Amino acid sequence: MPLVAATLSVALSAAPWLLLGLTIAGLIKALLDETRLTRWIGGQGLGSVARAAVIGAPLPLCSCGAIPTALALHRGGAPRGPTTAFLIGTPGIGIDSMAITYALLGPFMALARGLGAVLTAIATGLLVERTRDTAQPPAPATSSCGCSSGCSGEARKTAPASLPRRLAAGLRYAFSDILDDISRWLLIGLLVAGALIALVPPDTLATLGSGPLAMLLMALIGIPMYLCATAATPIAAGLLLAGVSPGTVLVFLIAAPVTSLATLGVFRRELGGRALAAYLAGIVISVLLLGMGVDALLGGWQLDVLRQVDQVQELLPEWLEAIALVVLVALAIRPLRRGLAARLVLPS
Repeated sequence: MPLVAATLSVALSAAPWLLLGLTIAGLIKALLDETRLTRWIGGQGLGSVARAAVIGAPLPLCSCGAIPTALALHRGGAPRGPTTAFLIGTPGIGIDSMAITYALLGPFMALARGLGAVLTAIATGLLVERTRDTAQPPAPATSSCGCSSGCSGEARKTAPASLPRRLAAGLRYAFSDILDDISRWLLIGLLVAGALIALVPPDTLATLGSGPLAMLLMALIGIPMYLCATAATPIAAGLLLAGVSPGTVLVFLIAAPVTSLATLGVFRRELGGRALAAYLAGIVISVLLLGMGVDALLGGWQLDVLRQVDQVQELLPEWLEAIALVVLVALAIRPLRRGLAARLVLPS
């Protein structure tokens, strides 16, 4: 069946890079001193906001952990500008999503996505920072994340664990918490991508897939969805192959992961209506400017993004892609993962 073949092709291309991204995410989790997060993003102005966006971008926080972690940082003393930049930059991209973006969309789109998410976080953080507090900041949070592994920067009073234990815990976090968090949505994304590739002829969406109106529509669709950054990538690849312009695809790649209806409600309760308006305006305006800029840049450079995708997907042999996909599926299925952990030194 064309749908199954297209979905399998996308999954095979993505699997090795996703495994690599998850491994690096686990290492970051193991080596990061989370107690320094609040101090790193303290202060106001461009420097603090930019630092919060850059620090948040690679952090391996699960999607459920981004909101409470940002709130804990704010209640612990971080100003609203850096808090906003951290809240956008953290779910917007990650090591795992950057790896799969490189595999499915090529190096240019991976670079554009990373820079675009950070710039969106900075611009929106600066805009929110200009809104005024209408109430005293809430008391410091005692718990910052509902994730089973803990995602916050709150201080720990226990003695630091040894490096091997931290590495094991980081890999366990990546291949259990993060993988569990993204696997369902990743499967949905792969199926949508397969449908777009198999059922929508090339150039079908080309007439509707570019320009400010198409980008605005993509932003309005993406903002309330809250697809995780990794799961949004196969859908973006399907849109690109169906004829949607790279700039419009970039709008979806940035807008879909950075916020959701739940985020909007929490943000308004924590920072107020004016801050929420600035938050939405900052995201929408930023992604539209980035999308139009990417399309203009590609047109001027005569750069073929689809050709880059083909070149990347030819880098790895098919047997390696197949092995990586089997390993990824085995780790994503909890009973199989526990069985492997019982036999090998693998995260449970």
